Amino acid sequence: MDNLAVLSLLALAPILTVGVLLVGLRWPAKYAMPIGYLVVVAVAVWGWQVEWTAVAASTVQGLILAVGLLYIIFGALLLLATLTKSGAIQTIRATFTGISPDRRVQAVIIGWLFGSFIEGASGFGTPAAVVAPLLLALGFPAMAAVLVGLIIQSTPVSFGAVGTPILVGVDGGLGDSPAVAARAAELGITVPEYVSGIGLQTAVLHAITGTLIPVFLCCMLCGFYGERRRFADGLAIWPFALFSGLALTIPSVLFNAFLGVEFTSLLGGLTGLLIVVAAARRGFLMPKTPWDFPPRENWLDRWSGRLQPGDGDVDVAEDRRIGLLRAWSPYLLVAAILVATRMIPPLTETLASVEVGATELFGTSIGEAVQPLYSPGGVFILVCLITYALHRMSGRQIAASWKMAGGQIAGAAVALLFAVPLVRVFINSGAEFGGTDMASMPLTLAEGAATVAGGTWPVFAPWIGALGAFVAGSNTVSNLMFSLFQFSTGAQIGVAPETVVAAQAVGGAAGNMITVHNVVAASAVVGLVGREGDLIRQTVIPLTYYLVMAGSLAYLFSYGIGVNLGTVLLLLLIAVLAGAFVRMRRGAAAAR
Repeated sequence: MDNLAVLSLLALAPILTVGVLLVGLRWPAKYAMPIGYLVVVAVAVWGWQVEWTAVAASTVQGLILAVGLLYIIFGALLLLATLTKSGAIQTIRATFTGISPDRRVQAVIIGWLFGSFIEGASGFGTPAAVVAPLLLALGFPAMAAVLVGLIIQSTPVSFGAVGTPILVGVDGGLGDSPAVAARAAELGITVPEYVSGIGLQTAVLHAITGTLIPVFLCCMLCGFYGERRRFADGLAIWPFALFSGLALTIPSVLFNAFLGVEFTSLLGGLTGLLIVVAAARRGFLMPKTPWDFPPRENWLDRWSGRLQPGDGDVDVAEDRRIGLLRAWSPYLLVAAILVATRMIPPLTETLASVEVGATELFGTSIGEAVQPLYSPGGVFILVCLITYALHRMSGRQIAASWKMAGGQIAGAAVALLFAVPLVRVFINSGAEFGGTDMASMPLTLAEGAATVAGGTWPVFAPWIGALGAFVAGSNTVSNLMFSLFQFSTGAQIGVAPETVVAAQAVGGAAGNMITVHNVVAASAVVGLVGREGDLIRQTVIPLTYYLVMAGSLAYLFSYGIGVNLGTVLLLLLIAVLAGAFVRMRRGAAAAR
């Protein structure tokens, strides 16, 4: 079969199946993902003629990766349970209430700023595993906590884990291509400098697009989880939200330009956090009337999971108080250890050298391994062990924390144990694994889209990046899959290919907002199971904005400002946002 249109539709079938079941029919992921897995296996075997041994190897590879994810989830759950049982959560709550009791402000500081710093240090979904439980402990509904953790999985992601999506994803994706070397030579730079230039363009695209993400975050928090369900309540603090956006994005671009891609999110998030917390403590741009969620008895049932805000506090003696530094020490340790293990080469090499897994599964080239000491899950568990001594926890409290965490992990297991194998079968469907010379399913989809788009491709490049992240669950993997394809497409249509690759990287980052296993993992750490479709329906809103904005900017970077598609799209988007702003402001004024 060589009909590109038919092959593209076939490749799309597993994604459509999962999307319809999760988002359209609102099935829980634990039911939708097994069906999606069966569909992708059928398409791989009968459409792509992938050998059964390759399907089996890809499935086992996915199971190993899923175990690695569950390890991280369990570590995050255990850290939350440990802080809850020790009583530290009470002090942490008071810390943020002291800055501001306003839930919008708390979401921006913890999610956008602290979360971006954690993304820069660790990446791979870790921010949601840290941010969501912390917000839950502060009194956020579980779904609201996960929503915050997912929305911020956008702007800092291209530079997560000290620049891995660029340094490994883009660089590895471009590989040793002679065309890439020729382009670098044409520009008078080396290939590593060329990759760094792509990183800077990526940072600029993120800065322009991502500055509004805190505004979206506040609006969605109020629109979906407020007592009056008014997006305008979130817009009411747009000066603070916009200030917080700029406090992160401007330093991020500067760190990228002068220090390199490794420090973009790491130092950008930390700088933004210091700036905004200092300003907030002085009342700068703080709302006059704090906003809060409705009383808990008025929450919708679907907002909450098995873990409730404050669960476990009954195990803490009422007269016990943990000091501010001791209460925060576990999170400070997590951040410090993550940075150290990613920034000190000898330590990184030592920890990463310990692997558990398999190579050449069933006689194929497919293999996978988990790095238990290097994984964020290992960091979480190590910090928990240290916390037992720091917080002087009793044996009863320690046992209760393990029981609490263990009781929650099963909720994510079923979905992930099918979702990740689905992804690996989808990706491992190229000619090297079957009896045909067809490209893999992701590349076939991308080729079909590029054929239809032609010279307008820069507009659509971020969407392919998001597709790769949605399928693979990783910006790095999306870049590995599509960077060379994006480069070649850009060169073919006569635009700067590095701009198209940067658009790919931006889209791959934004796609993390709706990645199924990110949604499942973030939900699991707050005890929320079965609401994945609802969360994806909500996060599609900021995702769509991100991709349209990034696509229009990429077009303008490629062709310049003029009467063209990029300008039209940008003006339309600005008009829509301005119209929504005016409408919400008028609605809020009328309500008063």
